[in-house]
Amino acid sequence: MGGFRAAGAALIAVILAACADQPKLGPPPPGREPPQRPAAPEARPGRSAAPAKRQSAPAEAEPEAPSGRTLPLTALRGWDAEDHASAFAAFQASCAAARQPGLIQLCRDANALGPLNEARARRFFEDRFRAEPAHGEGVLTAYFAPEYPARRKPGDDFSAPVRPRPADLGDTSQTPYLDRTAIEASPPGKPLGWMRPEDLFFLQVQGSGVLTFEDGARMKALYAGNNGRPFVGLANPMRDKGLLAADNVSADSIRAWLAAHRGPDADAIMRLDPRYAFFRLTPDDGKPPVGSANVPLPGGRALAIDPAFHQLGELYWIDAGAPILSGAFPTYRRLALALDTGGAIKGDVRADLFVGSGPVAGAEAGRVRHTLKLYRLAPKDAAP
Repeated sequence: MGGFRAAGAALIAVILAACADQPKLGPPPPGREPPQRPAAPEARPGRSAAPAKRQSAPAEAEPEAPSGRTLPLTALRGWDAEDHASAFAAFQASCAAARQPGLIQLCRDANALGPLNEARARRFFEDRFRAEPAHGEGVLTAYFAPEYPARRKPGDDFSAPVRPRPADLGDTSQTPYLDRTAIEASPPGKPLGWMRPEDLFFLQVQGSGVLTFEDGARMKALYAGNNGRPFVGLANPMRDKGLLAADNVSADSIRAWLAAHRGPDADAIMRLDPRYAFFRLTPDDGKPPVGSANVPLPGGRALAIDPAFHQLGELYWIDAGAPILSGAFPTYRRLALALDTGGAIKGDVRADLFVGSGPVAGAEAGRVRHTLKLYRLAPKDAAP
């Protein structure tokens, strides 16, 4: 598997995007009613949630790049409100993914310093990096690591088999396999487990997750391939059919509708997406998912980017606001590392923020579709 975000091959942003062409699909949270509006990202171990004051900060003057298209970090909007110590810890933990000589040396220097307090962490970034703005505006979306209930045998609402990779699945880039409708009509063979249909759908969209069985066993469901069919998001057709309001096509809302209409009606909607993913199970080790850079993804500090424009391991400042989905946090301004890729993450100013694991992270991820300004943080001794 190339990476956590890449595994789904279709990413949450797009499943949600009623106004877009088409997220690594960041699926909605498992098995619960969506909250009306989360008050602020909830801090949890392994996730560097942005403080509430940063999310609701008043509008600030737009930073302008001087000649040479670089900025001091102090000119970045929201820089003063950043949790620099948390960002420094994430940089230390993940900078081993860097492949650029200047960043490799900065990574060594950072790890030699050990933990830093807020003032020293801020000074490290300001003394060692400069900001290079990407041209124009783009889109920020988010994804998460889902956790779903599962059963060893079918029963009650657990009617969807988790299918392993078929023995006859060849090179789907050359010859696509059966579509979702045909696969679901075929015998399940020896399924890995059974899930609620809407949960399985979102697991496939996300690409991997954790399954908790009735005996308490927790297993990681890891991406094992797909049928090679194109991904089709559900937001636009559900909006066009009048099933959801135009401003309420979050992943939460989509999943809630599918759960409430479980059966032929929900199946018909899910079959609008012909893509189908297969899985393998491994014991849950409790660690965060690993992205395309082959390092664990720090919650709230990892980005999936387009490798045609950006290199894995690089450090970025995201400045995102103007959300289009109801219940969204107003702004995301923070340091984050490029540690993953995704099939729907295309373009220079396009990023997918990994916000953590479980239902709280899912509720947040399903509401992120913000206008993005992106800044690459380059070592000061590197040529612009």
